[in-house]
Amino acid sequence: MSARTSRAGAARIVGELLLTVAAVLLLYAFYEAFWTNLAAGRLQAEAAAGLEERWGDDPAAVATGEPIPPPVPPLGEPFARVHLPSLGEGAVYVAVEGVRAEDLRTGPGHYPGTQMPGEPGNAALAGHRNGSGAVFEHLDRLNSCDAIVVETETQWQTYRLLPVEGGGEERLAAARDCLTPHQVDRVTSGDYAHMTGRHITTPGDVGVIAPVPGSADIAEAPERLLTLTTCHPMYSNAERLIVHAALVETISKTAGLPAALEE
Repeated sequence: MSARTSRAGAARIVGELLLTVAAVLLLYAFYEAFWTNLAAGRLQAEAAAGLEERWGDDPAAVATGEPIPPPVPPLGEPFARVHLPSLGEGAVYVAVEGVRAEDLRTGPGHYPGTQMPGEPGNAALAGHRNGSGAVFEHLDRLNSCDAIVVETETQWQTYRLLPVEGGGEERLAAARDCLTPHQVDRVTSGDYAHMTGRHITTPGDVGVIAPVPGSADIAEAPERLLTLTTCHPMYSNAERLIVHAALVETISKTAGLPAALEE
């Protein structure tokens, strides 16, 4: 066999291997982008139906102003809806308890051991950024004061993104746009001044879901916070994208929609 024939044979083998690898990658991309999303959509629909059945058609009237945290459900069980109105009308997801793989295939999952929405401290949720419904795909588009509304059986709890600005007059102006005067003081010069509304960190940074994110100390009368976590960058789990928001308004569902869902 001549050297030229040998080189041609080797090139053909390499070409076939490259085509095989490309085909496998395309199949995997199809699975991640299409099939897992279909499966997640079905699981979301089932969770939504279960939530509606449990809640019923007529929510009980409760006082506006004081948040009522939902009870901690069993792992995998739905307990609330999360609305991200600045990301479009379709950005509404049923949240379940737990961050196991099977939980996150359904939708956003609540980190066990963190506070429930409405409790003083930090209610933390994780969600996929691509595949499995990609519920937190566009968290990077959230900015200072954007709303995150948690819908419970009886209440609308409206959280506003903390300033993404790191400090100075820009941070103060952003905080004043949507936070209460007390919260403005805490996030600009007080015990929450170290926190930004959106940032990137490492997968091992568990401090982001602490009662006071990024601090080992628990502040006196901790704010009611909501933290969302997802992978970063897209199609990678090398880092984590984190969003922090503070509770600014709670109304009874019998009072109608919150302002954030009508903006």
